[in-house]
Amino acid sequence: MQQLQLKGKTALISGAGRNIGRQIALTFAREGADLVLLSRQARDELNQTAQECEGLGVHALPLIADVGKPEEVSHAVQQGLDRFGKIDVLVNVVGLRPHKPFLEVPFDEWQSVFDVNCHSLFHLAKAVIPGMMERRTGSIVALAGQSAMRPSNRGAAVTASKHAEYGLIKSLALEFGQYGIRANMVNPGLTNVERRNPEWYEGGSPIKPERVEKIPLRRTGDPQEVANVVLFLASDQSSFVTGDRIMAVGGAYI
Repeated sequence: MQQLQLKGKTALISGAGRNIGRQIALTFAREGADLVLLSRQARDELNQTAQECEGLGVHALPLIADVGKPEEVSHAVQQGLDRFGKIDVLVNVVGLRPHKPFLEVPFDEWQSVFDVNCHSLFHLAKAVIPGMMERRTGSIVALAGQSAMRPSNRGAAVTASKHAEYGLIKSLALEFGQYGIRANMVNPGLTNVERRNPEWYEGGSPIKPERVEKIPLRRTGDPQEVANVVLFLASDQSSFVTGDRIMAVGGAYI
């Protein structure tokens, strides 16, 4: 019988109510991890994800928290620690992707994008790293998307915030590697997910035939394919990988 890759571990996943975050939660549950699942407002979806995870034989704690606010992060992490005693894996999935000309971006919107896309990792990492240091083990994984690899037109706030997030990942890897803590990033490409903010994309969606034709695999990705990469980085299978990023983009940057 194949050994479960995350048996005995507890993972905290932000943005776990739907799309890639939900698929990561289900994948981790199948691999034996107990789960602290966060969403800013999608309570029904989050509860559904938690129920499905528990149906796979693990324990799941769904919590509503805005990961851009340090006090809410601290409270949520403490609830997770009270329930499970430890957090071994942190996966930060959340992201805002508004697009508009740079000169039309008000500072409060710029700040909001950074709060979710970058500061969330800052708050979450500060909350979970002390416990990881005590146990001298831990894995931190951030999802960023293509904006962390190259700029997008009319997306200065998104690009800047995701580049900053990758810088933070590398800094965490460097500073805390001595404690057995690893930090990595996953950059999904065009992936089949539900998009509830069509105003973020020209034409209402980033998936267009001409873009798909430029991908060597000639197709878009599936949330499960991204979740598989995150699982690798969360598990001991990637024990010598840190400060790095994996591009799950179908070869789009060859």
